[in-house]
Amino acid sequence: MSESLITKGSGNVFLDLGFEPQEAQNLLLRSRASAAIVNWHKDSGLTQAQAAKKLGLTQPRFNQLLKGKIAEFSHDALVNTAAAAGLQITFNIAAPKKRKDATKSNLRVKKAASKKLAKAA
Repeated sequence: MSESLITKGSGNVFLDLGFEPQEAQNLLLRSRASAAIVNWHKDSGLTQAQAAKKLGLTQPRFNQLLKGKIAEFSHDALVNTAAAAGLQITFNIAAPKKRKDATKSNLRVKKAASKKLAKAA
């Protein structure tokens, strides 16, 4: 029986699949926007034709979105569609999270514990 190796994901499935970092971010943003629009449609109770009309899209174009064809949509198109749906759009840019070096963290804990023991003695 072969062993399985489990690797913790980066938080961006596209990066984990091997896309270049810039393209991975682009795809992640577009997939999140399209998912929000799909969820809006599910919650709206509208038919595809009614939703497409409300969003200013043709029904076939809206169907592409519902089928997850995010490569067919620019950021602008997705933002405009989300806005037409009445969704709140936010855009955050942040510095990358720094990963703590476990060895250094453990060393600091050991030093702190040693200092407490020295003071107690």
